[in-house]
Amino acid sequence: MADCFPQEAVSRRILRSETVLVLALSLGASGVSALISFVGSLTKPGGLKDQAATLNSSYAPGRPWLDLAWQLFGIATALVPVALVAHFLVREGAGLRVIGFDRSRPGRDTVRGAVVAACIGSAGLAFYLAARAAGFNLTVVPESLPDVWWKFPVLILSALQNSVLEEVIVVGYLLRRLGQLGWTPTAALVASSVLRGSYHLYQGIGGFIGNMVMGVVFVLLYRRWQRVGPLVAAHALLDIGAFVGYALLAGRVDWLPTP
Repeated sequence: MADCFPQEAVSRRILRSETVLVLALSLGASGVSALISFVGSLTKPGGLKDQAATLNSSYAPGRPWLDLAWQLFGIATALVPVALVAHFLVREGAGLRVIGFDRSRPGRDTVRGAVVAACIGSAGLAFYLAARAAGFNLTVVPESLPDVWWKFPVLILSALQNSVLEEVIVVGYLLRRLGQLGWTPTAALVASSVLRGSYHLYQGIGGFIGNMVMGVVFVLLYRRWQRVGPLVAAHALLDIGAFVGYALLAGRVDWLPTP
């Protein structure tokens, strides 16, 4: 029986379905979840800044070993979509190296990431504080883990997981697939940035706008460097600073909001 579609159309259809499924299993689903959470916060009595959004919390309070098992399980399973993306890229004969996520330039990637993190970190914190003060953001609680020996290692692992998941999928993989599907560079930039903002919407309007702007910057840097590695490094340093910094400073300084 003759094929009903040209080969190019079949390929595009497969790539489109693949992209939708990857997002539905990962950050696309997180975007929908964040929207529902935001609607719940908006319709709850009281202002947004009087509500809290907790990022890293205990799964089994009072049972540290069980809690640790759940923490590690959550981090590992969150990276499954990255493994799926790697599989798809290998299948097309490219692999993760095609988006610049490899060990070929660890020093340069780390230095570039540190510079980006230093530039974005202070501006991002200032924007969050301003958005919360204006009533556009919930109080973000980066961590509420118990004071056990594995607290800081888990926070660092969580930061690494976030950075790999987001930058590999939302920047490297998504931009590659949208380009293959014929999207213009501008449209792909908007899609990537809005997606990044969407799954931070649970934090409030400030979280959405701030991360969308960060998404624009990251897409432009990716196109300049052709590597996801520096973005993963920058994101990891930003999240480590937020998670560990909050754990060390919450309740000890006046300028850092707490619930």
